[in-house]
Amino acid sequence: MSINLPGPISAYLKANNEHDVDAMLAPFDEDATVKDEGREHHGRAAVRSWLEDVTRTYRVTLDVKDVRDTNGATVVSGLVSGNFTGSPVLLDYTFTLSGPTIARLEIA
Repeated sequence: MSINLPGPISAYLKANNEHDVDAMLAPFDEDATVKDEGREHHGRAAVRSWLEDVTRTYRVTLDVKDVRDTNGATVVSGLVSGNFTGSPVLLDYTFTLSGPTIARLEIA
């Protein structure tokens, strides 16, 4: 199956699987928000801190299984593997773009 993703999302997912925090942060907007595990991280500094913590702790990789557009957002469903209880698990990464950047990411 060939999956076509918008550039910022593709860049983030590629960097995520390579555990490259700088490259993961690059597609995020200055005022971006990430919601993960019930907590929100707002602004590039907070997003960087979250990325560093998650990458160091969980070493997550994501195998994309489906992509759909919902209410102006792109939902990427994927099998997430890493150093956590229950791995692997199917999660949705909901991206909201603002032009060429990621404005919001919600993981559920």
